[in-house]
Amino acid sequence: MSASGGTKAIVAALAANLAIAVAKFVAFLFSGSSSMLAESVHSLADSGNQGLLLLGGKRAQRDATPQHPFGYGRERYIYAFLVSIVLFSVGGMFAVYEGYEKIKEPHAIEAWYWPVGVLVFAIIAESFSFRTAIKESNPLRGNLSWKEFVRRAKAPELPVVLLEDLGALVGLVLALGGVGLALLTGNGVWDGIGTLCIGILLILIAVVLAVETKSLLLGESAGIEEVRKIEAAVVDGDTVTRLIHMRTLHLGPEELLVAAKIAVRHDESATEVAEAINAAEARIRAAVPIARVIYLEPDIYSEKAAATGGNPAKTPDAPAH
Repeated sequence: MSASGGTKAIVAALAANLAIAVAKFVAFLFSGSSSMLAESVHSLADSGNQGLLLLGGKRAQRDATPQHPFGYGRERYIYAFLVSIVLFSVGGMFAVYEGYEKIKEPHAIEAWYWPVGVLVFAIIAESFSFRTAIKESNPLRGNLSWKEFVRRAKAPELPVVLLEDLGALVGLVLALGGVGLALLTGNGVWDGIGTLCIGILLILIAVVLAVETKSLLLGESAGIEEVRKIEAAVVDGDTVTRLIHMRTLHLGPEELLVAAKIAVRHDESATEVAEAINAAEARIRAAVPIARVIYLEPDIYSEKAAATGGNPAKTPDAPAH
C-alpha cells in the first residue's frame, strides 16, 4: 500500500480494537451484559477487518504476470469488499441475534462497574483511532465533504477505517446507554435494545461499504480533476490537434488506464505520428502520475462526423467525435 497514511490509520485501528476486544470480553464475563458480548465480537470483527485491509495492500503490490498483465491493484478493492461482508455477518447479524435473545429473556447486569469502565476506556481508545483516521484522510480529502470523500475515494482503506471507527464510537454510546438504562430501571431489556441498535447500525455501515467497494470492483473512471488534467495534457495544438474521445479506468487505487483517440494532422508521416503519441503520453504522465497504462489511437478529425454526432464509442469522459 503506497499511502503511508492509510497504513498508519489501519495499524492504529487494529491496535485499538484488539485491546478493546479483550477488555469488552472480560467485562462480559464478569457482568453478563449482552451489549458487552456484542461489542466484543464487533471489536474482534473490526480487528479482522484491519488485518484483511493490510493483507490486501500487501497482495496488491505483486508484479504483473502474463495471466494478470495489468497487475493486482484491485486486490485492495476485493479485500475491502470482504470487510463489508465480515462487518455485516460477524458484527451486525450477531449483534441483532444477541439483542433479540436478550429482549426475549432479559436478566439483570452484574458487576456494573466492569461494563461501564470498559466502555469509557473503549470510547477513549476509539476516539484516538478515529482522530488518526481523520488526520490521515484530510490531505486526500481536500475540499470534499466527508460524504463525498467516502463516495469518491479510489483507495478504499481510509473510508473503511473511518466508517468502522465512526460505527464503533456510536455503538459504544448505544451500549453505554443500554447498560445505563438497564442499571437505572433494573430491567435487562434495555441492554438487549442497546445490543439490537448496535447490530442495525453495523448492518447499515456494512451496506454502505459494500455498495461503494462494489462500484470500485466493477471499475471506476478517473476523478473529474484527473480527467480535466489528462484532456489538457493530451492536446498540444501542433502535433495533436484534438481529443476525439477517451476512456479511463482505475486498475487499482494508484494505477490508471487511459485509452483515447486523438486527432493528428492528415499530412504527418508515420514517424511524426509516433513521436506525437510518445510526447502526448509523456505529457499525460507528467500531469497525472498514476496514469501508468496509456493507449492512444491516432485518427483524422472529421467535421462531418462531429456534426452528426455519430460516435458509437462516446463515453462520459470526453466529447463526441
